[in-house]
Amino acid sequence: MIYKSLKCLREQIRQAEIAYDRKPGDVLLLAVSKAKPAEEIASAYQWGQRHFGENYCQEALKKQQELGAFDITWHFIGPIQSNKTRAIAAHFDWAHSVDSLKIARRLSEQRPCELPPLNICLQINISGEQSKSGINLDELPHLCKLVAELPNIRLRGVMAIPAPETAFEEQRQPYKELYQAVAKLGDPNLDTFSFGMSGDLNAAIAEKATIVRIGTALFGAR
Repeated sequence: MIYKSLKCLREQIRQAEIAYDRKPGDVLLLAVSKAKPAEEIASAYQWGQRHFGENYCQEALKKQQELGAFDITWHFIGPIQSNKTRAIAAHFDWAHSVDSLKIARRLSEQRPCELPPLNICLQINISGEQSKSGINLDELPHLCKLVAELPNIRLRGVMAIPAPETAFEEQRQPYKELYQAVAKLGDPNLDTFSFGMSGDLNAAIAEKATIVRIGTALFGAR
């Protein structure tokens, strides 16, 4: 099941790269494994998947212990509470959901010195939904400047979860707006666009996504 899903997703990503003039391999598939057991992660790993995203810190730490022999790149993609920053700083390679200078500072201060800098993305509440985390788009330039100066973390780009839409062009619009806002900053270090999930994968790739976060289409419904 997971093998077939991975094969289909990789082909869908490849076809979208071709359709929207992206280079082969431009888009990284991030397997969202929250609420899935370590056995399913191990199965996906067996078929070549290396990047996994988790939303809940304690759940993720348990899986990391169980899968310690695997060369997995771990991404934290859920809301980051202040009391979880130490664990995230110590046990993850990426944090996609940084939404304040306070959280960025804590991750910087708590990143163990023997580890490489923690890759981070700033989460943008691109649709202005009160139920979602993230900063407003007009806050991005100032926060980028402050976060980029912190040690022990590396600001890589942005993450967004727009309001769900069914029409393709409406799915594309928020990603286009965010990509253009980042491009205006002119910072070559901002090379990561964590856009797109199972329902809007093609639209995200059309608008320059470099990481797509896929759970349901890979592991099935939770």
